Amino acid sequence: MAEIIRSGAFLQQCWSVHPLCLTVKLVEPERIVVVTCSSCRMVHRVTTDSVARYVSTGDSSVPEPDTAQPDGLVTLKICLSAHAPALSLREMDVFQDAVWVRCAECRAQYDLTVSQFETHQK
Repeated sequence: MAEIIRSGAFLQQCWSVHPLCLTVKLVEPERIVVVTCSSCRMVHRVTTDSVARYVSTGDSSVPEPDTAQPDGLVTLKICLSAHAPALSLREMDVFQDAVWVRCAECRAQYDLTVSQFETHQK
C-alpha cells in the first residue's frame, strides 16, 4: 500500500530538486490537481480552494487577469486536455498555500490556492 503524506513539504522538495520533471497530469473531481514527478515517481495531489487564470499580453511582465472566467479550474481542464505537455509547475509556496502553473502553449498562468497537499509514495 502506498504511503500518503499530507504536507506540501514533499512537493516543495521535489520541485526545488528537479522542477523539469514535474507534470500536471489531470484534474480530478473535488477540485484536485494531480502532479507527477518522473524522477522520484511520486504523485502529488493538490486540493484547490480557487483557481485564478491570468493571460500574458506580451507587452509587460505582469499578466492581466482573465475576467471572463470567474473560476479558472474549468479553463485549466480545457488547457490540460488541449496541450498537456505544455503545462508546468512554475512556482509554489507552502507557507502561502499556493501553486502557480503555466502553459507554454497558450501563455496562461493559473494561480492555485491550496487547501490540502498530499504526496503518494509508491
